[in-house]
Amino acid sequence: MRRRTLLTTAAAGLTAASLAACGSGTPGQKAEDSRAKSRTNVEFWGSVFTTPENAWYKKVVEDFNDAQEDVFVNYTVVPADAWDQKLKAAQAAGNAPDMYIKSGRLDTDARTGLLKPLDDLIEAKVFDEITDQAKEVSQYQGKWFGFPLLLEPQVTLLWDKDLFEKAGLDPEKPPTTWHEMFQACEKIAPLLKNGQFCVGTAGDPDTFGWTTVAAQQHVAGHLPVSDDWSKADAMDPKYEDLIGFYKTLQENKWMPRQPLGAGNSAQPLGEGKVAMLSQGSWAMSEIAADYPDKVKTTGMAPWVQNDGDLETSISTIGNMKWLIDAKSKEPEATATFFTWALGGDPEVLKPFFVDTQFTKAPARQKVTDVVNKDPKSKDAPWSSVVFEDIVPFCVPESQYPFDINAALGDAIQSGMTGEASPKDALKKANTEIQKVIDREDLAKAHKEMESK
Repeated sequence: MRRRTLLTTAAAGLTAASLAACGSGTPGQKAEDSRAKSRTNVEFWGSVFTTPENAWYKKVVEDFNDAQEDVFVNYTVVPADAWDQKLKAAQAAGNAPDMYIKSGRLDTDARTGLLKPLDDLIEAKVFDEITDQAKEVSQYQGKWFGFPLLLEPQVTLLWDKDLFEKAGLDPEKPPTTWHEMFQACEKIAPLLKNGQFCVGTAGDPDTFGWTTVAAQQHVAGHLPVSDDWSKADAMDPKYEDLIGFYKTLQENKWMPRQPLGAGNSAQPLGEGKVAMLSQGSWAMSEIAADYPDKVKTTGMAPWVQNDGDLETSISTIGNMKWLIDAKSKEPEATATFFTWALGGDPEVLKPFFVDTQFTKAPARQKVTDVVNKDPKSKDAPWSSVVFEDIVPFCVPESQYPFDINAALGDAIQSGMTGEASPKDALKKANTEIQKVIDREDLAKAHKEMESK
């Protein structure tokens, strides 16, 4: 679950406890609700997201269990720091949940047989409503392996308007280029106290790996693999420029050496630790829910680009999708929940998008139409930024194994901090990427994917 901020065990304790009321709260343990005894049980694993998302997941499960008498969904919360370990262990033992939530691409999981295709479980007319962008990240070789809940830009620029004004900057005009960001930092830095920084960005190789995919495409015109996935292509000097951007922020102490908050959270901006933040569109939902006093003084815009072109590859666009495990004991029953919650009445989904402050794009046009009619949309000016200024110019997440993203992310991190020169860091990444290509026989996988 690398794309989104999911809380760690300690941070999520109270929230997880409240959500566990939907079911047992313990992976693999059956629900204690008396209704479960007379129904087909579906095990659903999720994690901890923003406050309004958590509330919606709890309610949609409760509403489904109340709406019919054949299926009982047992919703279990697994905090992010335990997610990979628990899911892999459960899959290896053959007792994985029937369904779970996934962010990012599903291609590798589908290719390696971890997921069950949905085409024979859900009527085709239900999938017909899904938007083209959502289809892109929910299908593999022409088959549906995930049912998308939403689409959201993974990188945007948030800034503190008050700090901009105090620094003599126009609070309504954020930087659009790398150079303009450097200029803004020069003016903001003298106003900052100890522990405050101009910019908050990714803080670890994995996060750099996926948050910079669009930037990699933007600066070099390609990703760090050849078009046919047969060779690594990470040594383009233009990638050195990308590393140089972060290196400049680091060397001038405009960005912290260590993360100031949990993963990709809006916490650093909400707590006044940074003047600008690189974050997904969900950050405004977090600001509105957890730092309401900051809403009026927080702006959102496309993330800065090397050339200021904000209409080409400005962000990757990802989504949260629901998946059925390949070894699900109750795939048909699970599919009825998918259809009811995600493919049925738009009113079921409307609270999710309204309560998350219009920071996400629905995966179905009918849902979009209902959400846009809600009067509260007028109180969320950033919604037009998300839907009009960012979403149309996003690119899909990379389809190859995440190890390739991680290798490029490691190069950015080591080159940025001075552990290696940008050129040497990219040379190492190129070697690691080629190992992944050869190990996974990605040229063959790409050929098969293209043939579909």
